[in-house]
Amino acid sequence: MKAMIFAAGLGTRLRPLTNDKPKALVEVKGKSLLEITINRLIENEIDKIIINVHHFADQVIQFVNEKKFKAKIVISDERDKLLDTGGGLKKAKWFFDDQPFLVHNVDIVSDIDLRELYNIHIKNNSLATVAVRNRKSSRYFLFDNDMILCGWENVNKNEKIISRRRNNLNQFAFSGIQIMSPKIFDFFPNKDVFSIIDVYLTASRHELIKGYLHNYSFWQDVGKIEDLNGL
Repeated sequence: MKAMIFAAGLGTRLRPLTNDKPKALVEVKGKSLLEITINRLIENEIDKIIINVHHFADQVIQFVNEKKFKAKIVISDERDKLLDTGGGLKKAKWFFDDQPFLVHNVDIVSDIDLRELYNIHIKNNSLATVAVRNRKSSRYFLFDNDMILCGWENVNKNEKIISRRRNNLNQFAFSGIQIMSPKIFDFFPNKDVFSIIDVYLTASRHELIKGYLHNYSFWQDVGKIEDLNGL
């Protein structure tokens, strides 16, 4: 299986740690978030990885070259323009083939069973399978009782987008890990910068996008300084 690691973010919520380094190279117990993520992918038999870079991109490239991971790793260079999640994936489209692939945020540390996630995706024949969790957040995916994606909600801004009409929608927070089938690219807009969430909401009107609930896995979003204390 191939994978993409989203590592181009500015890491503004991790300042001052990211004043002189990218978020991907912030360390947890002596290992960078990027190294932790790459090792997790390799442990799950993923040996072809593309990483997008923007903020302090040279440091990420140097790190990957020096570490000599047991995987083929290539760089998707976004130094000229930060493309958001959807745009970043669109730029990396050339890397993928006709098989489903994994996309993993670099600031997520977890023990989610990635092979099980992949197998469930294949079993359901979904366009995408998104790891989700029952946790407090400001933004939620909305699923029906069969864990089919039906919408999205920002509770702080009182915004809600419904892509499928269902009763009894359930809120689950996105965990930053997902499997996609290459057909997902058919739903990408004709622009450079956009969120993958917008793609999901468009596609889910007619295509099957499923949630993978992992309430009992270890999971930590290392988006803020205080999050490092939980690791």
